[in-house]
Amino acid sequence: MKSISLDGSSLTIPRLNEIACSGAKVVLAPAAKQSIRVARRMIEQWVSREERIYGVTTGFGEFANVRIDLDKLETLQENLILSHAAGAGEPLPPEIVRAMMALRINALAKGHSGIRLETVERLATFLNRDILPVVPSQGSVGASGDLVQLSHLVLPMIGRGRVYLRNKKTGELKVHTASSVLNRQKMKPIRLTAKEGLALINGTQMMTSFAALAVHRARALRTVADVIASISVEALRGSDTAFDARIHKLRPYVGQQDVAANLRRMMAKSKLRESHRHGDTRVQDAYSIRCIPQVHGASRDAIEYVYDKVTVEINSANDNPLIFPKDGEHLEGGNFHGQPMALAMDFLAIALSEYANISERRIERLVNGSLSGLPRFLTQHGGLNSGLMIAQYTAASIVSENKVLCHPASVDSIPTSANQEDHNSMGSISAQKAWRVLQNAETVLAIELYCACQGLDFARSLNGGTPLPAGAGVEAAYAVVRDHIPYLDKDRIIHADIQAALELLRAGDVVNEVERRVGGLK
Repeated sequence: MKSISLDGSSLTIPRLNEIACSGAKVVLAPAAKQSIRVARRMIEQWVSREERIYGVTTGFGEFANVRIDLDKLETLQENLILSHAAGAGEPLPPEIVRAMMALRINALAKGHSGIRLETVERLATFLNRDILPVVPSQGSVGASGDLVQLSHLVLPMIGRGRVYLRNKKTGELKVHTASSVLNRQKMKPIRLTAKEGLALINGTQMMTSFAALAVHRARALRTVADVIASISVEALRGSDTAFDARIHKLRPYVGQQDVAANLRRMMAKSKLRESHRHGDTRVQDAYSIRCIPQVHGASRDAIEYVYDKVTVEINSANDNPLIFPKDGEHLEGGNFHGQPMALAMDFLAIALSEYANISERRIERLVNGSLSGLPRFLTQHGGLNSGLMIAQYTAASIVSENKVLCHPASVDSIPTSANQEDHNSMGSISAQKAWRVLQNAETVLAIELYCACQGLDFARSLNGGTPLPAGAGVEAAYAVVRDHIPYLDKDRIIHADIQAALELLRAGDVVNEVERRVGGLK
């Protein structure tokens, strides 16, 4: 099994995805171990001098003015974890929990948190053995970090709470008490010492885990969205004039130009397009066809913006106070505040929802015989068969749900801790909404993929005679779909077809085959 070295500075989103979703293990870089040791020595020196340090020799939040006796510092840290493990709601997905663990280790690896090396290594052991804490999804307000979720993440390390353990034969995750798993693994609970509880839970790791995994999938989605759109253009006998490079050079957004290039490559040498190039009375297509580069391109650029911000966050120290061993200082600040992720996740949700919005409009054009010139609802025997009528209903329902989810959470703030924490980011809510919008957008695009291939079957033969091939890229994508989803000749359970299309989209099979045929896409 591949191991990924964590040093606090060089983690990438693809590597994090490998840890979270593919089971890659983690190791601490040697330099990171040394940095952790140095910072820890500073904490021990300050404690021995009874220096006043927030969360080390004082209480937390509104209790920052309460001095804690030295003989109670360990109790303080354990009480912090117990009292802050106040989550509610459904448990987080396992891949999000794995990402949280990796990100917390990476933040601690920077050597500015004052935690003991053995405590960080225990967290790495849990991750590498796939011992996953059960973490409720609700309770974070996105400032002071994701305190609630990170407290639940830490509970099993001190022998409390519950964990998932994977059955090695079946791969099934089952819930066990942390204490029973520690006994089985021959591990003793960690006894947290000065600063350690605070170092473990002060950070943005839940929202950033959602952000990183979502933007990783979003990057893949942007290419498959272009592929699917090109099939719809061919099925609707749309013009490729609007994708001419000369148009897009005059408005040189990178995303817009990349999308237009993808569409041109997909549709190159299409005999189906040539068959209606002359004699078609339409001067130009509807916006959902003609403006694909402008709409998809804007979302593409937004995804890149978010990707850059998440890359910064996954390699940041975001707890408080931070230790600066070279200067011999500890500084109280606010790097735990989730505003950068809150804004980025609201932006990502909006960008992804636009892929679904314009996709649903193309679905409507495909199934609406008055707009497409194709058989109504893409069925040969309408009336007896309803065809793909209700597929558009499903897409419309999901798009409407996205519109509600895209209300920005980052514009809200509810004060906490007796107004000591008087501005909160709600980044945890932004991130979880974006995750939901991502899945919704994937589903709508899968429905378009399904409908577009059915439409292409009809469009080929509209002029009679031998069916005409579309562009090589379109044909490649169509072939992958037809290998898994047969032509709809009569009504059947459409749910299964939509799920099959969704699996193809998420697995990357469609894009892989297209690129094999026509070369790399943007």
